[in-house]
Amino acid sequence: MPADEKPIASVWTRPRRGREQLSREQIVTQAVQLLDADGLESLSMRKLGTRLDAGATSLYRHVANKDELIELVVDEVYGELEIPAAADPADAADWRTPAARGAYSLRAMILRHPWVASVLGQVGLIHLGPNVTKMSERMAAVYRAAGFPSDETGHAMKTVISYVIGMATSEAAYLSLIARSGKSEREFTQSLRSGDEQHPQTEDPEKARDDTFDYGLRRVLDGLQARLGEIPDDAAE
Repeated sequence: MPADEKPIASVWTRPRRGREQLSREQIVTQAVQLLDADGLESLSMRKLGTRLDAGATSLYRHVANKDELIELVVDEVYGELEIPAAADPADAADWRTPAARGAYSLRAMILRHPWVASVLGQVGLIHLGPNVTKMSERMAAVYRAAGFPSDETGHAMKTVISYVIGMATSEAAYLSLIARSGKSEREFTQSLRSGDEQHPQTEDPEKARDDTFDYGLRRVLDGLQARLGEIPDDAAE
């Protein structure tokens, strides 16, 4: 390798340290809990060190900076995704079922960890993480089995992911606002409609969010289904 071509530094390629009192797994677990409780703005090496009863210096033995820590925690929560196996090519017509299940799982993960929505597109080398790599490959396999050619598989997958992230980001912000109010979602929505006799609340607000998400997802999949109908039979080979 030429002297001026240094390998790109990454938390994933750095050798792990030997036995120490503090492990990477402990750091990641506590970081996720801190983020879930207080949000992205609360994350700092010093605060995390306090939760672990360790100095920030101990953390730097495992991660070089906050950006690397973000890579680790994002990959950790990606491991929660449940991506079904791709349909058998002989039954490619059923591709929408695993595609939708993967989308629902991604949405659920973001709503469990609202902070993740704001960093999904800003995590540098996150694609090198084992969970992100595995889940991305499983998602891509669904669209490949559906019949999308190799140069469209990634586009189809990212179209659905973009829809999910966009919707879930709005939902996460909305739910965070409700949490800060100290009210339940139903109580919060009822307070917004207080005095509005023309539009009284008649349905479960959580179900309303689910239905809205489901409607949009189905329309996105409709569009991709229409695109599949335009692809020549030999194009996916």
